[in-house]
Amino acid sequence: METPLTKLVGVRHPLVQTGMGWVAGPRLVSATANAGALGILASATMTVEQLRSAVRKVNSRTDAPFGVNLRADAGDAAERVRLIIDEGVRVASFALAPSRELIARLKDAGVVVIPSIGARRHAEKVAAWGADAVVVQGGEGGGHTGNVATTVLLPQVVDAVDIPVIAAGGFHDGRGLVAALAYGAAGIAMGTRFLLTSDSTVPEAVKARYLAATVKDVTVTTKVDGLPHRMLRSELVDALERSGRVAALLRAVRHAAAFRHDSGLSWARMVRDGLAMKHGKELTWSQVLLAANTPMLLKASMVEGRTDLGVMASGQVAGLIDDLPSCAELVDRVMAEAQHTLHALPSASRIPPPRHNSPSPTGS
Repeated sequence: METPLTKLVGVRHPLVQTGMGWVAGPRLVSATANAGALGILASATMTVEQLRSAVRKVNSRTDAPFGVNLRADAGDAAERVRLIIDEGVRVASFALAPSRELIARLKDAGVVVIPSIGARRHAEKVAAWGADAVVVQGGEGGGHTGNVATTVLLPQVVDAVDIPVIAAGGFHDGRGLVAALAYGAAGIAMGTRFLLTSDSTVPEAVKARYLAATVKDVTVTTKVDGLPHRMLRSELVDALERSGRVAALLRAVRHAAAFRHDSGLSWARMVRDGLAMKHGKELTWSQVLLAANTPMLLKASMVEGRTDLGVMASGQVAGLIDDLPSCAELVDRVMAEAQHTLHALPSASRIPPPRHNSPSPTGS
């Protein structure tokens, strides 16, 4: 199935595996790429050297295109961009809008730039700055999310920009792909669905929690880092929502220290990144401090398997997923379902033409 997305990045199928922190590592990304979709490495939870090693591992396992997700507001963003260029990575994706300068630097090196956005005005801005495509995530998506549904946000963005639009939030099968294409999208991006594959390194006990979840077990809370964050409801989430402000800030200080140790960042670098984050998202200092909770609480679940100590970012679609296929099986299934759905639609030849009451220009 050829779309503007497949032509832009050189993949066989218009499917994207999103860059999920602690989840989208070399194994998942290379399996996705070999299946013909676009895999995205998550770099925010990696040091620069860890990222370099991860990129080289993916390159050693596949000849297919893949991407790296970057934090545009990170203090070492320019260094990571240089790494992407030097290592020949095909796609750079961003969770926040990158600067005009970063976009230009990447594009000059032949790297495809695909920011993720959650509002039409953000899509218009990055398109004007030269972004090659955008991922549009509706409120159904996992992790940090907005409150506008994909079915409302997607057509707004498609109508507003003239670059390929990739739909995210609520997708897990071929029917969703066909629906997104009907809205004018060039493909779909999926996070939770790729997390729940046999190629994902997430511990099996954690995957079991996802598979057992219903749609009602997925919630949105601001108690992790002060921003709306969609995740599985758990005992920890309930406890976070009951905790007071002082307890939340003390927890964030401990997590900031732990993240500094894991990431190798100095306190000075973390403060600089916090200032950039505060300015970019217009956050309070309390929210900036709470941001340290996110990577450590995700690591506890996604790496260490401690669902009692960590959170599990999740799209609402988790309530519809009940198996763990390989990436190859998943991609093949989605594309087969999409083809079946397209063939099952009424043929255009069987749809009567619209009736017009006014006479034609010729008067006939």
